[in-house]
Amino acid sequence: MADEVAPIIVKKIKKGGHGHHGGAWKVAYADFVTAMMAFFLLLWLLNVTDTVQKQGIADYFAPTVASSSESGAGGVLGGNSMQTDGAMNSNTGSPSVVTSISPPEEGSKDDAEGEGQSEIDEEAFMARLAAIEEATFDATKADIQQALASDPNLAGLAENVVMDMTPEGLRIQIVDQYDESMFEPGSTSIKPRIKRLMGKIVKAIEKMPNSISISGHTDSSGSNTGSYSNWELSSDRANSSRRALVEVGLDPTRIEKVTGKADTDPMITDDPSNPSNRRISITLLRETPVLPPNLK
Repeated sequence: MADEVAPIIVKKIKKGGHGHHGGAWKVAYADFVTAMMAFFLLLWLLNVTDTVQKQGIADYFAPTVASSSESGAGGVLGGNSMQTDGAMNSNTGSPSVVTSISPPEEGSKDDAEGEGQSEIDEEAFMARLAAIEEATFDATKADIQQALASDPNLAGLAENVVMDMTPEGLRIQIVDQYDESMFEPGSTSIKPRIKRLMGKIVKAIEKMPNSISISGHTDSSGSNTGSYSNWELSSDRANSSRRALVEVGLDPTRIEKVTGKADTDPMITDDPSNPSNRRISITLLRETPVLPPNLK
């Protein structure tokens, strides 16, 4: 009928629960984060360690377990090992031998021999280090000589460079000649050709770890008294050389001492006024002590 009211129908939809997921995903995520941290730690170790350190880390984690059980194939050297008593032989096992060594008695002959051997080994080690350093010094001398010979701008300066071994180390001296001087008379300003020469020297020694000593020397001309004597002049020239060496690339932290010796240590002892007594000494100081000849 037209005047009848249509019934109102209300539909109620019950939403089903999704259920409880649990915490398994948290465990998986934690494992993933831990694995990533371990991975980046591995990358960092590979980047910051050298070959020896890598080998040490590998040895630390390498299993070194000795087994005292005999194999089932004819003794400890049979090549097969028993994984479990009563089980079958395993071809993947590595043979191992366990021996028991009782400690030597206190004050025994072996102790004395071992102590002497340790001292000998230490002496041999130091002698080896000294020999390696000596060889490095020889190679440096050759590099400097080659650099002088190959640079036409330094032609004629080979005689101005004197190199020798001293108890302190490798001494490289830039000496004046009658026709070539480092400085103007009475001056501390280094000539351009000499500064170029210093650049070659620094290039040859830049990779060496040795500390450096710089000393200035004068000839006997001039005075060792007064307000500005050979002492002040030699000290100022040594400092001027230090600044020049740093300008051409020397690491300033390697410089251990700078001294002026005036004319107290002449190169030409029988001719104190010889120009060669005016010089700058650059010494690469030894890192290992000089041993007696019988230990070299």
